[in-house]
Amino acid sequence: MIGKVGKIAVEAAIEDVNSNPSIMGGTKLKLSLHDTNYSGFLGIIESLRFMETKTMAIIGPQNSVTAHVISHIANELQVPLLSFSATDPTLSSLQFPFFIRTSQNDLYQMAAVAEIVDYFQWKEVIAIFVDDDHGRNGIAALGDQLNERRCKISLKVPLKPDASRDVVTDALVKVALTESRILVIHTYETTGMVVLSVAQYLGLTGPGYVWIATNWLSLLLDTNSPLPTTSMENIQGLVALRLYTPDSVLKRNFVSRWTNFTDVKSSSGSLGLSTYGLYAYDTVWILAHAINAFLNEGGNLSFSTLSKLTGVDVRTLNLNSMNIFNGGKTLLDKILEVNFTGITGSVEFTPERDLIHPAFEVINIIGTGERRIGYWSNYSGLSIVPPETLYSKPPNRTSSNQKLYDVVWPGQATQKPRGWAFPNTGRYLRIGVPRRVSYQEFVSQVEGTDMFTGFCIDVFTAAINFLPYAVPYKLIPFGDGLTNPSGTELIRLITTGVYDGAIGDIAIITNRTRMADFTQPYIESGLVVVAPVKKLNSSAWAFLRPFTARMWCATAASFIVIGAVVWILEHRINDDFRGPPKKQVITILWFSFSTLFFSHRQNTVSALGRLVLIIWLFVVLIINSSYTASLTSILTVQQLSSPVKGIETLISNNEPIGYQQGSFARNYLIEELGIHESRLVPLISAEHYVKALNDGPTNNGVAAIVDERAYVELFLSTRCEYSIVGQEFTKNGWGFAFPRDSPLAVDMSTAILRLSETGDLQRIHDKWLMKSACTSQASKIEVDRLQLNSFWGLFLICGVACVLALSIYLFQMVRQYSEHYTEELGSSEQPSRSASLHRFLSFADEKEEVFKSQSKRRRMQEASVRSVNEENSTGSSRKNGHGYADGVDA
Repeated sequence: MIGKVGKIAVEAAIEDVNSNPSIMGGTKLKLSLHDTNYSGFLGIIESLRFMETKTMAIIGPQNSVTAHVISHIANELQVPLLSFSATDPTLSSLQFPFFIRTSQNDLYQMAAVAEIVDYFQWKEVIAIFVDDDHGRNGIAALGDQLNERRCKISLKVPLKPDASRDVVTDALVKVALTESRILVIHTYETTGMVVLSVAQYLGLTGPGYVWIATNWLSLLLDTNSPLPTTSMENIQGLVALRLYTPDSVLKRNFVSRWTNFTDVKSSSGSLGLSTYGLYAYDTVWILAHAINAFLNEGGNLSFSTLSKLTGVDVRTLNLNSMNIFNGGKTLLDKILEVNFTGITGSVEFTPERDLIHPAFEVINIIGTGERRIGYWSNYSGLSIVPPETLYSKPPNRTSSNQKLYDVVWPGQATQKPRGWAFPNTGRYLRIGVPRRVSYQEFVSQVEGTDMFTGFCIDVFTAAINFLPYAVPYKLIPFGDGLTNPSGTELIRLITTGVYDGAIGDIAIITNRTRMADFTQPYIESGLVVVAPVKKLNSSAWAFLRPFTARMWCATAASFIVIGAVVWILEHRINDDFRGPPKKQVITILWFSFSTLFFSHRQNTVSALGRLVLIIWLFVVLIINSSYTASLTSILTVQQLSSPVKGIETLISNNEPIGYQQGSFARNYLIEELGIHESRLVPLISAEHYVKALNDGPTNNGVAAIVDERAYVELFLSTRCEYSIVGQEFTKNGWGFAFPRDSPLAVDMSTAILRLSETGDLQRIHDKWLMKSACTSQASKIEVDRLQLNSFWGLFLICGVACVLALSIYLFQMVRQYSEHYTEELGSSEQPSRSASLHRFLSFADEKEEVFKSQSKRRRMQEASVRSVNEENSTGSSRKNGHGYADGVDA
């Protein structure tokens, strides 16, 4: 089909080029056709026939297999080879410098397929392809594109290009037995339709399946539409790709002429126009523009003998007539520099020698036709608007910007298929379950049977029942039943294929997530420290325990500072804060400490003093309330104490530490916390815990035990003489493990979330783990003493208020001092620095009323002196005027 359409399009382009006087300056193109008949061998023969004449360039071949072999000849003879349909990505390699693809690279088509798979959140696909250069290299490119999106090809199904129906049936029977339901078919038209016909017969095109076809299907629809009814039934619900060419006047004119071309040039009757026909037409124009540029720049139309044939007997093969085109490299450069607008849009090559703006239409086969559900372009990914409208905008490949219209899937399904199903092989999933020796409330094997019970088993069973499909599984015990098995080793066996999953008390930690995928945690857990505790009796000094020593010191210092600040602010205006030095010191202490009980007798007069006092009283209220609450808790609630305060205590000393055998706690303590291995003591059961803790480090026991909270809470529920000390120092949870990228892990996570939302998860927890032997005693570790860190904000606010009030007060003092003593200081000699300081301190100690009365008296004296001086000055003026008059009379 490509050859039929391409031949007509090339002949039409030759006619248009030769009839256009503006191109090639009147030089005419002459078309010479050779049919390779899909044969690499014939391709070599026919290309050698070209080389017997003086050949500048070759258009073709049609398929990638022939292009590979002919490219070697083109390299040797330096003749550009332009192909509009050989889409194999490896033809763009440096191995074939004279091969030029004038349509889109399959690398971009496979990127489009991978983005469609990722858009619908599928993880595995099955690839069905023809096992030649075209199919094999295209699927290799698909695998690379899927890997970039954390997807993969789970099964490759290669077929011969001329595979019979029986061969295809055998291959698809294997596909039916696999898990994935996403099938990508990358074949030729004839082979592809055979595959889909067999798939319809085997029931592989029903609900739950997804078929994604590369552009071979759109080629078939464009060229031979309408297809027979049986063929259309086989492709219902398929998603396919078509090379995208933007709409333009040139394209519409060519499409309108296509019927005339087929009537005149086609011997097989009506023939539809495929996108390969458009690219074939533009290929001739690419070559014409390049030759025109080559000739305009004085290109050399000369040929030379192939030197490699010198001394070789070629008479029987008639190869001595083959020549090298001396201007081949120059013409190649001109082809790659072409830039014009053709019927396929902008024609320009990238530095990688691909056409710019690779894009595809995404179509969905429905009923008797197709429906476009979107576009894919290398610029912006999946979209529902034509790619050319997005080229003027910044590229946006975010997931929220990737869009397609709704799809009608095989079987007329409108809901997105899950993408996988359990294969119909009759094999059960092998689920590994640890055979625990201790804490069998979590998981335990029923003696003499292959059944398991426990909290983890009930959660797994409930989650399985929430799935919308049946899961055939079988629980396989892991461990010898004498010691607790290693959870990490159980996860490792999933990677080797021994198990298809693992359930039980399996903590989700870093090194395990590298080997398998985990579900959503169904119980929270983390490492804690368990140690013996004893009752803490009240003592005569229990009233000091609510605060730490630093807190007591800071509080006492604050009382004294506040008293001093208020005294400074009130000293000059408040008689309560004046008197002999001894009395003033007692006043400061009494006033500050009496604020603790809000019983201070001294009144504050100044605005600044009241501001400081209000803020301080608020601080005192908070401190007083906190102290009362903490002391009440200490005296009324039973307190427990332990020499071990947490993991920090264990790190700093050299006492032995217990851990549960098989737990990841051992490696964590050694690798993360740097605790020496010799200090770690493995313990198997709760009875071993009790004995080791009671014996203590001096009698071959342990100082404390490090274990996961879930185990510890069950252990402490009936043993009240021990307790968790310190804080939980790791955060993790328990989950079910499955192989990497397993879709079952995702569905099980959803099921666990639904169990949590419905309350079933809590009910299962209460059934197995709710024991309350110690809850009535209300035992707890010693209450944390109140730290200075809890109150530094209050002290900071109070300190800022004091500094601000003192700054304002000092500014006012300096201003008063400078105003009222300026004249005195100016009329006398400048005093020394010590004298000035002494005078200022005396001024600051002086009562403000006395100072004001002295200032008032001084102003009155100054006023009287000024009035006397004014009278004397007036009398003198009168005398001088009278004497002057007498003199005049005389």
